[in-house]
Amino acid sequence: MDAQAGLRIGPYRKLLFCTDFSENASFAFDFAIDAALRNAGCELTLLHVIPEPDAQFWKGYIYEVGDMDAKARADIDRTVEAEYRSRVPDGVRFRVEMRIGEAARSILDYAQEQGTDLIILGRQGQGALSGLLLGGVAGKVARKALCPVLVVPLSFRARLPGAQASG
Repeated sequence: MDAQAGLRIGPYRKLLFCTDFSENASFAFDFAIDAALRNAGCELTLLHVIPEPDAQFWKGYIYEVGDMDAKARADIDRTVEAEYRSRVPDGVRFRVEMRIGEAARSILDYAQEQGTDLIILGRQGQGALSGLLLGGVAGKVARKALCPVLVVPLSFRARLPGAQASG
């Protein structure tokens, strides 16, 4: 008899969802919501990392220092509200965090600082605001994280019930 058979790791108490506001990230958020619902009482955090070259402009938004372009701040807040917060079911604790830096390193550092139990992110996203998951970010996070990582490819959507066959 296998001692590992039927073993459930968890419950997860701190879930970290990483977004670049791309279509792929939006799809991956469904998996984050599912994980939150399966782990009652957990906290789901949305993390958006702004790359260093854009940091000077965005520091005012994240750290509320100096004069920040009110329209840009409103655009990000509107995106978070429409794409993410509006999809969070009642009873799920949800918060939003932003960081400045190299995406993979920022995600890994944040996850470790917060004692994250599971990281959820999309693969090969390309958001208009930051390009958070461009290149090998998902791979770097998956290889170096100290907790499990769920990497969601957008192509998986075609396998879901109700997906239309292309042709």
